[in-house]
Amino acid sequence: MNKNSVVAWSMVVALGGFLFGFDTAVISGAEKAIQHYWNLSVFEHGLTISIALFGTVIGSIFGSRPSDYFGRKNTLLFVAIAYLLSSVGTAITSNWIIFLSFRFLGGLGVGASSVTAPIYISEVSPAAKRGKLVGLFQFNVVLGILISYLSNYLISQMGDSSWRLMLGIQALPSLVFLVLIKFIPESPRWLIVKKDDVQRAVAILQVINPIGYQDDLVAIQNSRHDNVGKMSGRLFSGQYKTPVILAVVFAFFNQVSGINAIIYYAPRIFEMAGLGAHSSLLSTVGIGMINFIFTLLAINVIDKVGRKKLMLIGSVGLIASLALVASTFHSGKFDGFAIPMYIMIFIAFFAFSQGAVIWVFISEIFPNQVRAKGQTLGSSTHWIMAAIIAFSFPYLAEKLGGTITFSFFATMMILQLIFVWRWMPETKGKSLEQMDTQLIIH
Repeated sequence: MNKNSVVAWSMVVALGGFLFGFDTAVISGAEKAIQHYWNLSVFEHGLTISIALFGTVIGSIFGSRPSDYFGRKNTLLFVAIAYLLSSVGTAITSNWIIFLSFRFLGGLGVGASSVTAPIYISEVSPAAKRGKLVGLFQFNVVLGILISYLSNYLISQMGDSSWRLMLGIQALPSLVFLVLIKFIPESPRWLIVKKDDVQRAVAILQVINPIGYQDDLVAIQNSRHDNVGKMSGRLFSGQYKTPVILAVVFAFFNQVSGINAIIYYAPRIFEMAGLGAHSSLLSTVGIGMINFIFTLLAINVIDKVGRKKLMLIGSVGLIASLALVASTFHSGKFDGFAIPMYIMIFIAFFAFSQGAVIWVFISEIFPNQVRAKGQTLGSSTHWIMAAIIAFSFPYLAEKLGGTITFSFFATMMILQLIFVWRWMPETKGKSLEQMDTQLIIH
């Protein structure tokens, strides 16, 4: 395998993850200023913060179509353009509706990226390194979150209109991503399965695996013929029942952990716990740093330890940390330190488990013929739940309080632990074609 080429391609595509994370979290530093600037009601404010997630849902639901029809590479070019236009548009507009439109466009980019980038990396990666390379996507997501938090903190000191620069600075990495995407090849599996372009695919496979590329080619072609001869091209045909259930349940639990509520509303949660506004914004940098460190740790052990063991460890930690947050809110004894500390413990366990595993796992469990559709299913489930949680969290926190809200998240993680222990398969070290025989009903 030409390690440098595969790693370079994966790093370029993973920049889509950086923009995904930056776009997701950057709004947390601007949300109060935006509410004040347009004098938004509670409903309008919730819509403004969650509108990008609605775009993400649409982008993820329809992400498989351009990915399958135009190719993984061309879809990523659209993603880069969407990020660039969104960052510039939200920074300069003075009209609330136009602002919502550009945030929605950025959400489309996030949704399409969450489908296409993990698929691309999984399809150019050897089985032994796939977890780590696909994990680069999530690593870049949390790096984007960290940089957005740090950027927000530094820019916040520049005056009343600093929120515009917070949102607009994303144009720089978006432009870099747009340029670099032009230098990566198309996925060889897409070329064979969707275009029957064996000649181009072989040239790319030779770069990925100079010694064993012929075996890879035979396995991909066999899986294509098997799919055509024995299996339906429809995702909900019954033959894909196991991976469909796994993808939906896995994505559902990812969001009912409360992760996006914390990412979007971290400063507000910390203020609820007694921190001042400036300290709350600074504390989000700590969240980003913890997220970054434990994601880096996870992607370096995911191919050795396995996906399932990371999920078991993480589930226990998530249950404990969320229960501690709920009990602290219940006691009403805020010292400005306990809840931020428990939230950071939560972030550490999430990054080490769900955060690192989700995009790897979902990109592995579907066969070549329906991988984009399967990734779309998992991604859209993830983002639908994220939109619901982000939209409803301000209302729930105000009406129900921190105790009930975080108790709900803890209860969901107990159910996740049972799911992982009883039903989640291990996928480490297996080729994408080997997964077909394990999870698909022939």
